[in-house]
Amino acid sequence: MLPNMLKNLVASMLTGHVDSCLSCGACASGCPASSLADMDPRKFVRMLSLGLDEQVMASNWVWMCTLCNRCVPVCPMKIDIPGLVYNLRNLWPRDKKPKGIHTVCRTALKKNTCSSLGLRTGDWQFIVEEVVDDVRQSQQGFENLRVPMDKKGAELFLNQHSAMPVNEPEEMAVLWKIIHLSGVDWTYGSKGWAAENFCYFLGDSSGWEQLVKTQAAAIETLGCKVLVNTEFGHNFFAVRQGLDRFKIPHSFEVKSIIEYYAQWIREGRLKVNSDWNLDLKIKFTVQDPCQLVRKSYGNFIAEELRFVIREAVGEENFVDMYPNRSNNYCCGGGGGAIYTDFTKERMDYGKIKLDQILETQAAYCITPCSSCHSQILDLSRHYGAKFHTIHLWTILCLAMGVLGKDERKYLGADLAGVGLGVGSGVKIR
Repeated sequence: MLPNMLKNLVASMLTGHVDSCLSCGACASGCPASSLADMDPRKFVRMLSLGLDEQVMASNWVWMCTLCNRCVPVCPMKIDIPGLVYNLRNLWPRDKKPKGIHTVCRTALKKNTCSSLGLRTGDWQFIVEEVVDDVRQSQQGFENLRVPMDKKGAELFLNQHSAMPVNEPEEMAVLWKIIHLSGVDWTYGSKGWAAENFCYFLGDSSGWEQLVKTQAAAIETLGCKVLVNTEFGHNFFAVRQGLDRFKIPHSFEVKSIIEYYAQWIREGRLKVNSDWNLDLKIKFTVQDPCQLVRKSYGNFIAEELRFVIREAVGEENFVDMYPNRSNNYCCGGGGGAIYTDFTKERMDYGKIKLDQILETQAAYCITPCSSCHSQILDLSRHYGAKFHTIHLWTILCLAMGVLGKDERKYLGADLAGVGLGVGSGVKIR
């Protein structure tokens, strides 16, 4: 490869050219991936600027960077380092790319469901029907629970991460009960429903585009007005950016379920009450998903997230990490890191996040993103921490008294029996 070829190829497409770098180190000072693989953002940009193409392409650091964007706001020259990383991932030889990310990207492209785990339409529909039938029969107050599939003209089209129906189908029921109680008009799709786009993390622009087109076509066919991204970060960013980047025609909006949680609580649709925690005084903190907060909504969604949690656990029982909101640290699980073999590096990256959580002394870390949930759960187990890692929907249902006995997988002994009625699966307020 000719010297400076990489610099000219990838930097010309971005805001802030690598030659404008001041080598101030501001990017590296706030990057949890600094020092991994003997690399950091400042060194990475400098090597590109000097034309050290072979050394750059030989470093696995581009797969350890989580594309979290924390480096961009602090750069005085506004160099888009995550953009550089993305383009280098795209240039990486296919046989050298992490097999895990490559596999889930290829798998998703083969199915019109967009499922990275290969779940087919018939299997998806069967699992949904089985779980909803179980809830109707076992949980008082939800005998008429409906989970629409391919409902034309529905207001909201919800997506769902493939890991839920495949590995934790009972977790889907928690979300369904929230939506049922909100009374909104919604549907799943039999196609384009999967809430993941690992082709984006692979640097595969054509694969990224294909998945977004499949999702957009499914929503347009049903005539839904809003794609609601459930508690998962990167697909929200991948769809919003993909629709614009690839100029995909569409008539729907893309929103996060968190925005709706807050709206439904304010409207009185969700009867969330923190009285259950008055005497227990259990402390909670929250992880701000990079793809949702810093890279998409900004602090607005971070404030909505905190409103929802305070309503559910009590103002006095919420403890923020520092720093937080748009300035929060990435957990280390984003950017496709969960699907690489760099486990040690992922744990080293996440040590900053672990320390943040431990400093709050919270018993629970709420993670409204599947990747954040998996990574922080791995961190707590790896380092022997004592806090619990839970989804936002879990604490919402607990605060409404509708969390079933089989929907408490991630709760500790302190919350295992809260809200359960005697001899029944759930206690309705």
